[in-house]
Amino acid sequence: MALGDILVDVEAVAKHFGEGETRVDALRSVDLQVRAGEVIALLGPSGSGKTTLLNIIGCILEPSAGRVSLDGDVVFDKTWLRTDLRRLRLDKIGFIFQAHNLLPFLTAIENVSLVLDLAGWSPNEGVKRAEELLDYLEVGHRAKVKPALLSGGEAQRVAIARALANRPRIILADEPTAALDGVRAQLVMDLLRKLAVEQEACIITVTHDEKIFDRFNRLVNLRDGRLVGN
Repeated sequence: MALGDILVDVEAVAKHFGEGETRVDALRSVDLQVRAGEVIALLGPSGSGKTTLLNIIGCILEPSAGRVSLDGDVVFDKTWLRTDLRRLRLDKIGFIFQAHNLLPFLTAIENVSLVLDLAGWSPNEGVKRAEELLDYLEVGHRAKVKPALLSGGEAQRVAIARALANRPRIILADEPTAALDGVRAQLVMDLLRKLAVEQEACIITVTHDEKIFDRFNRLVNLRDGRLVGN
C-alpha cells in the first residue's frame, strides 16, 4: 500500500522526570515518523516509555528536548509553539483508550456530538456527523442508548466514533483492545486500518495484545526510553 504525507514527525525527543540522583529518563533521543494511511504499534515492557511518547505526540506532556511536528505543523521546538493546546488537540488528534470513557449520562450520539459542539460545529451539523459515524461503525441503531446498556464492543465503537468526529488525521490509541476478546479485538483493528486508508489518517497504538500484531504496518519497540526497531 502506498503511504501518504508524514503526519507525525518526532525528532530527538527526550523526556525526564526529576533532577539529580532522582532523575528518571523516560525517553532518550527518540526519532519517529508516521505517514498517512499507516497503523503502527508501540511495543515494550512497562516503563519503557510508550505512554510517555504517546502523550507527547498528543500534546498532553511537554518534552524535555527535541522537536515535534504534527500534520506539517511544528508544534514543539524547545518550547510549545502553539498557545492553545486544547484547540490543537481538537483540530488534529483523536484519542481512543482501553476504557471507553464515555459520559454515562449522555447517549451514544450525544457522546459523539459533544466533541463537535466543543469544536464549534452547529448543533445540526454535529448531530448529522455523529449519525454518519455511528452508522459507518455499525452502531447507528444504538444511537439513543446510554453507555451502561451498550456491550463492550459497541461502547468501543462509539468511543472510536467520538475520536473521529472532528476528522483528525492523527489517532492515538492506548490499549484499545485490552478489554475485548480476540474476535472483537481483530474487528476493531480492521476497522482502524480501514479508517486510516479512507480518511488519510495515521494511527499510533500502544498495545501488549499479540492477537492483533498482524494488523499493523509496523511494530515499533521501545526499551528503556530508546527506539530499538521500526
